[in-house]
Amino acid sequence: MPSSDRTENSFWTPAWRSMVFVLAAASIWCLLAEFYHLCSMRTFTICALMPATALLAGLALWDRLRGDRQLWRAVLVGAAAGLLAALAYDVFRLPFVYARQWGIASIVPPMDLFKVFPRFGAMILDQPVEQAHYSVTAQLVGWSYHFSNGITFGVMYLAMIGDARRRGWWWAIVMAVGLELGMLFTPYPATFNIPLTRLFIIVTLSAHLVFGTAMGWLTRSGSIRWSALQPIPRL
Repeated sequence: MPSSDRTENSFWTPAWRSMVFVLAAASIWCLLAEFYHLCSMRTFTICALMPATALLAGLALWDRLRGDRQLWRAVLVGAAAGLLAALAYDVFRLPFVYARQWGIASIVPPMDLFKVFPRFGAMILDQPVEQAHYSVTAQLVGWSYHFSNGITFGVMYLAMIGDARRRGWWWAIVMAVGLELGMLFTPYPATFNIPLTRLFIIVTLSAHLVFGTAMGWLTRSGSIRWSALQPIPRL
């Protein structure tokens, strides 16, 4: 078919973007469903997150085959940016987590900032949240869920702003700080026995600034580079 026919099949409209946002948000809703006793994290993962992820991947593939590829681009760019931003987020926190092992505790306060990840895995596996020793499976599942959040936040961000080429990258910082502040008002700290000290808030807020900065810059640069290789209409 002519390229003009492909352009007419745009799946990156406000309605489709809203659907992409909702499907991507299933990842963080796993945790919120558990917090607010809607259902267990395991149940939500199996019955909502996994089908939502499959449907989102299917929509992206369908747009690649039959649409103008804006949705396809947004999902891929957002997912990659979100994953890399999550890695930057964790790298920023490494000195705090390993302050004693690295001999820098006199400079950087030791903080157990990774304690929640095996607990995520335990909740998804329907195991006790608090354990003396977490299995390798719980660790892997928990870390995978953590990166799932990063990936889907990137997709949600692009679904909100539409076109990263035309929006300021700093909107990603606004989103990241909003997520951090929002989480502080959920049962998250109480569930995982995290004291809301001034130090904790400063460090985690700084980490989210790193996440937002990385996500904003990567989505913008990724969208610009992709468009240079495969031009598509602007919104």
